[in-house]
Amino acid sequence: MREYTTQMDAARKGIVTPEIKAVAEKEHMTSEALMKLVAEGKVAICANKNHTCLNPEGVGSMLRTKINVNLGVSRDCKDYDIEMQKVMSAVNMGAEAIMDLSSHGDTQPFRRKLTSECPAMIGTVPVYDSVIHYQRDLATLTARDFVDVIRMHAEDGVDFVTLHCGITRKTIEQIKKHKRKMNIVSRGGSLVFAWMSMTGEENPFYEYYDEILDICEEYDVTISLGDACRPGCLADASDVCQIEELVRLGELTKRAWAHNVQVMVEGPGHVPLDQVAANMKIQQSICMGAPFYVLGPIVTDIAPGYDHITSAIGGAVAAMSGAAFLCYVTPAEHLALPNVDDVKQGIIASKIAAHAADIAKGVPGARDIDDKMAEARQKLDWEAQYACALDPEHAKAIRDSRSPEEDHSDTCSMCGKFCAVRSMNKALAGEYIDIL
Repeated sequence: MREYTTQMDAARKGIVTPEIKAVAEKEHMTSEALMKLVAEGKVAICANKNHTCLNPEGVGSMLRTKINVNLGVSRDCKDYDIEMQKVMSAVNMGAEAIMDLSSHGDTQPFRRKLTSECPAMIGTVPVYDSVIHYQRDLATLTARDFVDVIRMHAEDGVDFVTLHCGITRKTIEQIKKHKRKMNIVSRGGSLVFAWMSMTGEENPFYEYYDEILDICEEYDVTISLGDACRPGCLADASDVCQIEELVRLGELTKRAWAHNVQVMVEGPGHVPLDQVAANMKIQQSICMGAPFYVLGPIVTDIAPGYDHITSAIGGAVAAMSGAAFLCYVTPAEHLALPNVDDVKQGIIASKIAAHAADIAKGVPGARDIDDKMAEARQKLDWEAQYACALDPEHAKAIRDSRSPEEDHSDTCSMCGKFCAVRSMNKALAGEYIDIL
């Protein structure tokens, strides 16, 4: 029997858990410094006590920026083996979290497979699974049904759950009054909104929040407070609906911390580039430094097929300005369920954004690999360059497919003997520089 209920409870009691020790080592900080941040709620270590194969990570703005990958089966793509292939590929590429957003079939075996085999943090959205689990239409479900699914996910070992607690019956009137272009684009948020509209009842995740906190405290599940009113287009960014929900999420954060339950707060969404930093600062103020978990943000609405790029642009600025956790976006966003290649492209784009932000905010050790790359490039050492690359196989494949002539194989086929690095190395060594 352990002496604490959650990682936050342990930190407040001065207990160095195995998870706190492991995360402190990864982040190049002392366990004591990390414990203080966990105790204050500024870092979340999502670690369900039933997820025994977890390789723990910390989520907080002062730590390395973490990446989440959304996966799961749907009615049109039902193959769990393919999804598991995506999961392990994502973990191998450096994703720290996997969210199982399955919306078809018997979801529990796949969820249990994740928490028994996957070392990354596992997240879910219980409101999705409620309809699937009970095999009943949304309007026939009760508040008790929703709460029971949260308990089931907690028992299955899920490390964090996204709960759309911040919208209430007042939100229904706001959405009707403010005439957003895209209304609610959060899938979970729209389901809660629809359930309230059809039943006339209050949001069950808000009404039974204290009972939900008891479940999360029992299993050490982190609550990811979902942003039901996140903007789905630039026109809706930073509007009344989004900001008022954020204020309510700040209140719910305090209530969770009083139960020793860790919290992350989810954020936008589609946001113009000039509003990204301001959104991060507002969240940090209203939610008292709780880790911010953002989708993108996507900074333009016109790039379907390339939204991994629009997302990486927004994600770099967001993480540099205080976001702690980036939810990847793939080229298939707004279009289809991502395939294996889409997943890879989404992860790489998010990892670039996260790494760029970590360098900008001075995370210890973040730039070390960049300095190694510079040394390798200066020496024209191609194998060393591949070793430093985010995707070594892709880099090598490009060079191999367009290899230079034999007599200047130390350069690339772009510059050949006009290579600036080659010329400078020879000039500084006092050697003759042959070009033709």
